[in-house]
Amino acid sequence: MTKDCNWVSERAEGMPPFLVMEVLERARALECSGRDIVHLEVGEPDFDTPPVIMEAGCRAMRDGHTHYTHSMGHPELREAVVDWFARRYGLTIRADRVVITMGTSGALALLCAAVLNPGDRALLSDPGYACYPNFVCAFGGEPVRISVSEASGFQYDAAEVAAKIDADPRIRMLMLNSPANPTGIITSPERLRELVAAVDGRALIVSDEIYHGLEYGEPARSILEFEPEAAVVSGFSKLFAMTGWRLGYAVLPEYLVRPVQKLQQNLFISAPDFAQFAAIAALTEAEEDIERMRLAYDARRRLVLKRLAEMGLEVLVEPTGAFYVFFNVSRYTDDVYAFAFQILEEAGVALTPGVDFGPGGEGYLRLSYANSLERIDEGMSRLAEFLNMHENKREA
Repeated sequence: MTKDCNWVSERAEGMPPFLVMEVLERARALECSGRDIVHLEVGEPDFDTPPVIMEAGCRAMRDGHTHYTHSMGHPELREAVVDWFARRYGLTIRADRVVITMGTSGALALLCAAVLNPGDRALLSDPGYACYPNFVCAFGGEPVRISVSEASGFQYDAAEVAAKIDADPRIRMLMLNSPANPTGIITSPERLRELVAAVDGRALIVSDEIYHGLEYGEPARSILEFEPEAAVVSGFSKLFAMTGWRLGYAVLPEYLVRPVQKLQQNLFISAPDFAQFAAIAALTEAEEDIERMRLAYDARRRLVLKRLAEMGLEVLVEPTGAFYVFFNVSRYTDDVYAFAFQILEEAGVALTPGVDFGPGGEGYLRLSYANSLERIDEGMSRLAEFLNMHENKREA
């Protein structure tokens, strides 16, 4: 190979950095130099995986479950997902529509590969989860962002969705996320019905339901309650504190099952063997653990909202899901990317700049309250002091 050979694809070169990881990596470097950093940036549970789940995974390894599995996953886990949907949503789904995947990210990759041809388009909210556009682009698709505002609760306008699809026959997918990252907002049942009517079967609705179960009021509803031909992606990382187990699933319309299965066979072979038995325990034995974690998150959520209000940072629509608060700091800066790193360097508080979630995130910071009450309180005190000093400098 000659020194001037370039083996990097244009897609890889054009992939934007994942800003939350940029913040995290800088925060880690500061910690290595002796700084104390309050981590409010990463969307990862601070809880360890509950013991009943870990024990099931360890037992599975001891029993020899360290091999390839069926490409769609162990039948026992697929049936456990079916039972979960019956208990939680009152839905009857078939196990042959469930594919166990390498995390929810794996499910999204398989779906985009199965649905999108080069030039096809996917509707995404702006702001929305930072990696959605990259999944679309990785398979030759084109993301089409729809602006959603804080005043409207960061929700899609169904009429705008319908108009986009009317005007563009290349639109093949609408991505939903409720409870949402980065906003913590839950899409109402009424809005879900409106969106199903707006799409009217002309595109695949893909609902990312990874934060289901982390709600602090009315529970989130599954898209399958309103559109049986939608696709759901979800997993075990958030609700069950299993990020490192890399396990998710997709519930698919019948016509997509075989395409996704073939892609799984070729790209991933199968999801991890022993982890699937840990997931069965998560769905069937961890109810007390997930309720304990949910209550802890709710207490943290209420503390964050209280402290932000004391700083005069009003959140127009209360977030009631996931573990995020998306708050407006545009009165302090017109470059929230630089502002987030300034807060990190000067105050020792790691927050994610809103532009990680699309152009509509300019002027916002995302706070993850997946940290202890004590550390959150410390972080909010540091943030308040920083904002006061920043304001005083501007006025001087």
